[in-house]
Amino acid sequence: MTDVLSQIGSFSRHVLKTELKSAGQLSGGASQETWLFETQDGAKYILRRPPGGVAPTLDEPSDAFGSRHLSSAQEADILTSVHARGIEVPEVVHVFEEGEALYPSYVMRFVAGETIARKILRDPEYDVIRPQLAAQCGEAIAKIHSIGLNDLPELGTSDAAGEVRRYGDILARHGHPHPVFELALKWLRDNLPAPRPKCLVHGDFRNGNLIISPEKGLAAIIDWELTHFGDPMEDLGWICVPSWRFGNIDMPVGGFGDREAFYTAYEKAGGIVDRDSARFWEILGTLKWGVMCIIMIGLFESGVDRSVERAAIGRRTSETEIDLLRMLDGEN
Repeated sequence: MTDVLSQIGSFSRHVLKTELKSAGQLSGGASQETWLFETQDGAKYILRRPPGGVAPTLDEPSDAFGSRHLSSAQEADILTSVHARGIEVPEVVHVFEEGEALYPSYVMRFVAGETIARKILRDPEYDVIRPQLAAQCGEAIAKIHSIGLNDLPELGTSDAAGEVRRYGDILARHGHPHPVFELALKWLRDNLPAPRPKCLVHGDFRNGNLIISPEKGLAAIIDWELTHFGDPMEDLGWICVPSWRFGNIDMPVGGFGDREAFYTAYEKAGGIVDRDSARFWEILGTLKWGVMCIIMIGLFESGVDRSVERAAIGRRTSETEIDLLRMLDGEN
């Protein structure tokens, strides 16, 4: 930690041309380290870097789920492209190059607001803005989906059939019976949506990866490391997964809004909603999170990660099974 603080101080002096006032690592963020620092002129910044400052090798998955996260440079490139179009994301101010002390990482401007979902859904200071959040999210994600692929860095591609196959394979390797997950997989294989033109997909668009301000609502969309090219309905489904409603089960969009407000704003901003496909991705997203929960408990039991968080998340597998049974029966 001392080395990182020293390197941030050096960056502040030599690049930002001001002295460092304070700095510290923020909690949260399993796949990336996040450091907040403030300079003597009162400006605040965020440093994002891989854990320990070491990027995974090209042939090494970036997490336990086999996902390949974007490199810091790729993530910064995407943020820069999206920010240039006036979409609510933090502004990147510096990307470290090979040979610099803080490589591989990048610095972006701090955006004030709250990311803890339960606070956003329950604290009185968000009461006024909360009813507007679903529409704000629909408008923002439609703008993201409208960016021309030729204007973006090269990214990986994912589609519905590939995701169903991938998580089915993970479940098979796990080796323990989960009849509800098998039932969901059969439904997903039988109801694959028709291929759609690919677009920029955030990949983790949900409550928890949104910075919310009591005054303006959606202030920024963060955590872009899973961004890829794919079906736009993936983002519309993921934010509605029951686990991301944080107890407000009757408010499908992030626990703060309904689908129609979300879809209507998406369409007004130029997007086209395929409701059946969005529902497919919602069910697929619920299955994916359930399989991820299985992996979490496996990490705990194997000793790879003995944190209480891993064990607690692993227990949520049964919640996703209940959610899937309800969804497959046509419930909200």
